Amino acid sequence: MKKPASDAKPVTRYFRQTLIVSTVIRATDMAPGTRTSSRRTRAFTLTRPRYPAYSAVVPTHAVTNQVPPLPDYNALTANPALSEAVRRWADDAAHDEVEQLGAHSGSAQARVWAEQANTHHPVLRTHSPTGERLDEVDFHPAWHALMDVAVSGGLTAEPWTQPGGRGAHVRRAAGFTTWSEVEQGHLCPVSMTYAAAPALAANPALAARWVPQLASRSYDSGLRPLDAKSGAIAGMGMTEKQGGSDVRANTTRAVLTKDGPVAGGDTYRLTGHKWFCSAPMSDAFLVLAQTEAGIGCFLVPRVLDDGERNPFALQRLKDKLGNRSNASSEVELEGTWGVRVGDEGRGIRTILDMVAATRLDCILGSSATMRAALLRAVHHARHRRAFGDLLVDQPLMQNVLADLALESEAATTLALRLAHAVDEGDTAFSRLGVALGKYWVCKRTPVMVAEALECLGGNGYVEENGLARLYREAPLNSIWEGSGNVNALDVLRAASREPASVEAYLDEVRRARGHHPALDQAIAALPDVLARASDPDAQASARTLVERLALTLQAALLAQHAPAVVADAFIASRLGGDHGVTFGTLDAGLSSTAAVGLVERAFAT
Repeated sequence: MKKPASDAKPVTRYFRQTLIVSTVIRATDMAPGTRTSSRRTRAFTLTRPRYPAYSAVVPTHAVTNQVPPLPDYNALTANPALSEAVRRWADDAAHDEVEQLGAHSGSAQARVWAEQANTHHPVLRTHSPTGERLDEVDFHPAWHALMDVAVSGGLTAEPWTQPGGRGAHVRRAAGFTTWSEVEQGHLCPVSMTYAAAPALAANPALAARWVPQLASRSYDSGLRPLDAKSGAIAGMGMTEKQGGSDVRANTTRAVLTKDGPVAGGDTYRLTGHKWFCSAPMSDAFLVLAQTEAGIGCFLVPRVLDDGERNPFALQRLKDKLGNRSNASSEVELEGTWGVRVGDEGRGIRTILDMVAATRLDCILGSSATMRAALLRAVHHARHRRAFGDLLVDQPLMQNVLADLALESEAATTLALRLAHAVDEGDTAFSRLGVALGKYWVCKRTPVMVAEALECLGGNGYVEENGLARLYREAPLNSIWEGSGNVNALDVLRAASREPASVEAYLDEVRRARGHHPALDQAIAALPDVLARASDPDAQASARTLVERLALTLQAALLAQHAPAVVADAFIASRLGGDHGVTFGTLDAGLSSTAAVGLVERAFAT
């Protein structure tokens, strides 16, 4: 084929092929013996396209109106409510330390680790290639990177080794919140390590050996004897197939051995099956089992002091809705060695100190999940246009985002106030406050994350921006360490049987009297609300009672510590009736300036 003349116009391949085929057809239709020049026809095809409109190249992949990736930010300084709480209930040194962690939390590198840890799930290795039992779980390196930051940031048991009243638990709570914005699965073993220390305090000799390792800032993965490690991680094993939250129904048996007391406790051999055991690569577990005297609590190490593996057969890993970076397993105990913690037959009482601490972390983790979802919604609205304007400038979207911001700030303030109670040793207030917060904040999280996801529309429903993972994660803390009903009934017990907790709660909310008429009215009604906890039929309405108590406490805390625009909008909407059923139904009287201010405070840049 000859090349076309230099002034020939380019023709698309599709059009050129079509004309060549039509030329062949015309040639075969000619009479026999007729000569024709196919060369001339081809030249004509290349230089004079019949349909020039098809030759134009139309750009179809120009990207417009798409939101850029979340920028690097500081998870502490971008969150005024959290930053103010650290300065209020801790000190400047604590703020400086959490600020360093906050910069790491808001980095692109941390988000990559989170994505990798949730894409490459843990893998169970039950046996070695030669057939020996291994019972190990392999994690992606990103998991270990996340764990290293959490442990080196002092998010495990370190606060229990610090003097009381110095803000150590507030510092740790703020750090736990900021780092939880990155990824929630690895915070499960971090939380259990933090919570194991108060339970081990029931046995001072045992605590003296284990707590320093649980409080270490050195992340030392791998199964080895405690003395060969620079730091340790702890887990928990309570739930069984038949019992769930009813741990008194546990069937795992613990038989006293002839070994005698070791490290301050009698030794036992445990046999049974644990239905949910998270983070099975931990160095030790607090486990409940039946003894002749009743339920006992036992410290069960993975590796014994002589280097021998303690029988701890991992049957399978759970295929979970969320929390997929973290390994949750079923474990078979068969003659597994353990040391009793606390008094014989008082295991539930002993482990409740661990449960209380993990419930606090449920509140912290849920407030962080709220926060992470809110940031993505605000960031999207600041960059996405619809109907000629940025979403963040449109009144209805402002209403939604402002409403989400109120929910997030109320959760954060309550969580940090509870951590402050731990610092102060105020068990009377934390007893009722943690149960209220665990129920309410964890219940609100899935609803809030769903609304934040909807702010992004279809972009929120895909995996790339992280909201889909947050949505799968959102229900977990409401289930872990007692579901909603369990916590609601716990509130009833505290309100009806522990007058000191009731008085501590009332003292806290009464500090906010005079701020807003709706809040004053809610506070005045509290004695009657609390009195109903003792009614024989109170159980059926327990959730209603808990909601009233939790909302009033959140409103009182915001009235004391938040800017007036935040407190007033929260009280008017949550207690004053100026709110619908869904987010985005704040009273229309809320000025646009106030709504914009709430959104700006939600993600300070």
